[in-house]
Amino acid sequence: MPAADLVFTGGGVFTADTVRSRASAVAVAGGRIVAVGHDVSDLVGPDTEVVDLAGRLLVPGFQDAHVHPVSGGLELLRCDLGDASTEPKYLDTVARYAASHPDEEWILGGGWSMSAFPGGTPTAASLDRVLPDRPAFLPNKDGHGAWVNSEALRRAGIDRDTPDPADGRIERYADGTPTGTLHEGAMSLVIRLLDDPSPEFLREALYAGQRYLHSFGITAWQDAIVGDYSDLVDQGETYRQAAIDGSLTGKVVGALWWDRTRGLEQIPSLVERRKRFSHGRFQATSVKIMQDGVAENFTAAMLEPYCDGHGHLTDNSGISFVDPETLNEAVPQLDSLGFQVHFHAIGDRAVRQCLDAVEHALVRNGRSDGRHHIAHLQVVHPEDIDRFRSLGVAVNMQSLWATYEPQMIDLTLPFLGEPRAAWQYPFGDLLRAGAVLAAGSDWSVSSPDPLAAIHTAVNRTAAPGYEEGEYDAFLPEQALDLASSLTAYTAGSAWVNHLDGDTGTIEVGKAADVALLDRDPFAGPSDLIGATRVLQTFVDGTRVYAADDA
Repeated sequence: MPAADLVFTGGGVFTADTVRSRASAVAVAGGRIVAVGHDVSDLVGPDTEVVDLAGRLLVPGFQDAHVHPVSGGLELLRCDLGDASTEPKYLDTVARYAASHPDEEWILGGGWSMSAFPGGTPTAASLDRVLPDRPAFLPNKDGHGAWVNSEALRRAGIDRDTPDPADGRIERYADGTPTGTLHEGAMSLVIRLLDDPSPEFLREALYAGQRYLHSFGITAWQDAIVGDYSDLVDQGETYRQAAIDGSLTGKVVGALWWDRTRGLEQIPSLVERRKRFSHGRFQATSVKIMQDGVAENFTAAMLEPYCDGHGHLTDNSGISFVDPETLNEAVPQLDSLGFQVHFHAIGDRAVRQCLDAVEHALVRNGRSDGRHHIAHLQVVHPEDIDRFRSLGVAVNMQSLWATYEPQMIDLTLPFLGEPRAAWQYPFGDLLRAGAVLAAGSDWSVSSPDPLAAIHTAVNRTAAPGYEEGEYDAFLPEQALDLASSLTAYTAGSAWVNHLDGDTGTIEVGKAADVALLDRDPFAGPSDLIGATRVLQTFVDGTRVYAADDA
């Protein structure tokens, strides 16, 4: 065998193969893995780059099965509130950004946390103190609500007489006056006034997001919304051009947005967009259906009504964005056309409706290789746990959220009540029931750091640096072991992305998509898993990220 281009040796190798075998050396030639074992010294030649693992761990490149790199990149380039955590700090960030960008007509950005504000709803009056004369539109971290100032409300014509849209809500004072928080579809009342970012700015945002993901060892991902949604314009052409010119270094599946204001008539356009956008490392082969909202603003679809915070049921059980009758027809049609369906479901009613729709597809079409998956899965009724295995629906975990923190304690638990509060993020039950586990971050909703998410999956507590107080483990019976969680973030997500034939594990013949960690997390205590960092990231054997101390 000819000499390798690249050799890793002298540490641990977590292969994520079927038996999760370990090795200590890997050789790469022509971008592909040519040897995995314990001694590959016979493949070291004069031009071979040798990376000393130094007792650390080499893993398959992480794959994020649910992420928003372009919108995340836009936040990094705009008024980024993600590093602040309190109302005064948010206002200071806005004030400084506005002062340094005097020519911007609108102040755009976002990333604030609902837990920083009473009831999770910031006010226009607060934002007016630092931005009285220019309109601002600032979505929160989860993208299901936005903070606007009085000038934005004025330009949009939103007042006490403005009705709530069918798929959203205007937060109001007792007299009906808008407070400055817009939920779900109500954001569109302001979004329609915004100019689309230029193609050049979208490319810059994609590159910023891509660099950030590579810094966490992520080599492939599924972009969970490719289309016009909220303040994000369709980035399909952005990906296509990057794939054509080679600047797309990640391997990406695009989930084309299902427009919930339309029906089955949009399916031909999805087929056309799949053909038009797919090229090389970007394949637009999935369709994203957002079936409900989020629990914190009471738009997640529940089987039973929300509580009022004092143990009494209300008359609100959330919103199913897509009518179940339409959903039960759309999913079989998409499945028959070779699309994967990527669902967003937070509440137990939404989860059940998504499973029902896949069951309709199974009855009509038989088994397919769609690898349909449901993301988030905050509340899952126990009667639906086994259905993931029987229907072949993958679990797309955002395990970083499965912890006690202010948003969970103040804005979720009192309004779910028992027994629903104990049905949250049941990843352990789903694994034991035989479901396929994949993993993602939902960045820019939350950090894209896979190791922080893996830490929480194993410990059900926040990772080091992510703590927002001292709390006990959250439903610890739902914890995963480290190997299962690491496999979900590599081989599991590769399976969901239909990339498992070439990536997701460290095996001979596969692409050399790997990440070098700064330690072996298996060798230390579980409460330090989240302190692990990525030192280097490789795609097809090419280094796409190196830390300063790598």
